[in-house]
Amino acid sequence: MNQLRWLLRAKRWAQNPPSPKRVKFVFAIIAACIALVVVEKTIGLPDWMQVERQTKIRIQH
Repeated sequence: MNQLRWLLRAKRWAQNPPSPKRVKFVFAIIAACIALVVVEKTIGLPDWMQVERQTKIRIQH
């Protein structure tokens, strides 16, 4: 059923393609995401973006 939905969506896009402005917007978002991944892999995350592991609290009986 999901494939049928994607085919109908593709048909609608073929009949009414998105505007050039929307296409540029989508490509800009994709480029920003790729740039963030590249920066994270090459430079790494700054300390303020690191997630600190919480220590488990042990309750003594």
